[in-house]
Amino acid sequence: MGSIAPKPTIYLLEVFPPKAVEYCQQRFHTVLPTDPEVDHWREKASAILVREKVISAKDINSAPNLRVIGKQGVGIDIIDQDACAARGIPILNTPGANAQSVAELVLALTLAVARQLGPIAAKQAAGKEVRKEHCSGVMLTGKTIGVIGMGSIGLAVARMFRGAFNVKIYTYDPFAPKDAWEDVPHTRVQEVAELLPHVDVLTLHLPLNNGTRDLIAWPRLKAMKPDSILINAARGGIVNEDDLLRALREGVIAGAGLDCHMTEPPVLKDYERFWATGRVISTPHIGATTRETQVHTATTALDRIYKFLTD
Repeated sequence: MGSIAPKPTIYLLEVFPPKAVEYCQQRFHTVLPTDPEVDHWREKASAILVREKVISAKDINSAPNLRVIGKQGVGIDIIDQDACAARGIPILNTPGANAQSVAELVLALTLAVARQLGPIAAKQAAGKEVRKEHCSGVMLTGKTIGVIGMGSIGLAVARMFRGAFNVKIYTYDPFAPKDAWEDVPHTRVQEVAELLPHVDVLTLHLPLNNGTRDLIAWPRLKAMKPDSILINAARGGIVNEDDLLRALREGVIAGAGLDCHMTEPPVLKDYERFWATGRVISTPHIGATTRETQVHTATTALDRIYKFLTD
């Protein structure tokens, strides 16, 4: 009778949902973030799981036994990818696992901006009388949306808006295969500039890198409709915030829903100018922050790590 292989060891460097921790403990010898042993992960760990913790090149170079990094969620910009590549350390994230959750937030942000929910709620909470004749929202039914980034989140957004509002859809993604989104009616363009004059809502679903930083800056904002809405639930830095503020103040676009900011979480000293316009709804990067998604993305990352270590 063969012996039972020992569980692989993983260091959880942050707090994860209890259900995900229980799942982890069933499959791994688990070093919890509350265990003093976690402070020695650089010297000892072969596998770690992170959510928001920055893993620098110095961290990686100080971890001689590290074989794999698990990342809850899609974005891996908090981890030094060059240092990992130099060591052959894979970063196992969870693309697609949070798509529905993010898409629902994009829908919520768009509706909130379109129906002026932010300024209405703020005025009422401040004790001001808000009468319906002083409000002037817009409908989304039959409008046109532009989706930049045709991955799983962009697809979920397109399907949701199509089902809810029967929108027309423009898409841009230089990396998606030619047959992407065959089941969703859309017009695919070869350049961002081609869709900007047509869309009532522009929503961003792409990573932050040297090619996408400041992708949406003054020239592209200026090309949008004056009654259009910009949604960023991807990464801060894709939108040039100084140019966005100017566009809002000058009425170049109607409003913005931002789940991602250059400074996170967004605080008054950095974003009061945006909120004072009455045209911006901000949330603190909560696209994947639902009970269901937090468990799903954590366990998905754990599954990928376990497979890597035991195959």
